[in-house]
Amino acid sequence: MVPSPRLSAWLALLPAAAWAFQPLITDDTGTQGAAGNQLEASYVRVEDRAAGALSVTHELAFVYTRGITDTVDFYAALAREKVVPDAPGTTARGWSNPALGLKWRFHEDEAAKFSIAVKPEVRLAVPDEREARGIGTGRTSWGVNLIATKETGFGSVHANLVAERVNYSDDTLNAAERRNQFRLSVAPVWDVAEGWKLALDAGVMTNPDRSARARMGYVELGAVYSPGRDLDLAAGIVRNVSDGEVRTTTLTFAASWRFR
Repeated sequence: MVPSPRLSAWLALLPAAAWAFQPLITDDTGTQGAAGNQLEASYVRVEDRAAGALSVTHELAFVYTRGITDTVDFYAALAREKVVPDAPGTTARGWSNPALGLKWRFHEDEAAKFSIAVKPEVRLAVPDEREARGIGTGRTSWGVNLIATKETGFGSVHANLVAERVNYSDDTLNAAERRNQFRLSVAPVWDVAEGWKLALDAGVMTNPDRSARARMGYVELGAVYSPGRDLDLAAGIVRNVSDGEVRTTTLTFAASWRFR
């Protein structure tokens, strides 16, 4: 089973959502600090409808982040996927591409409350047979995210510019999809009450499907509840924009725990 190119546009968002600023797709410049640790667990459900057909992908992702210095983090991520396409009897399960990455906050203006970070990432290949079942990509892929954060009177605003190279071992997928992919997104986050944040995340991104318009977009509403300083519980809902007749809804639920 080969994944739908249109669905793969949203599968490509799953890693971003799983190890960004939970529950958002857009990341922030925050780091854990020297010797700081963070464990994240998230569940993502992607429902993709097109021409009367329905495909559903479930993902359970885990991320460990370690603060190397006050401004540099290292992280490792792994996700388990279950892809349920419209055709009966073709459900696929397996571990998707493991990811390794760094986040370096290289500029910080405390007076202006503005910072910039860069976040390179490598996604390791999965076996070809797993790619053929719609789980991950059979060749190593990579990307880099340029991140900006501005603290404001109401909370904060985050912006991302992402460039990625997505590689398949299947020549059919290589010919059918745009492998150089980009995303530009902005996410204002409001501090609405003690322990509560609300967020709006919106962006434009490359549509991998070469037969479709080159650009598509998304809009997300998210909420974060922090019962303590070191624990966040988050939820978000994402809808696709400008993707023709395809209607995609993504739900994400996450928990983040920080410790030393």
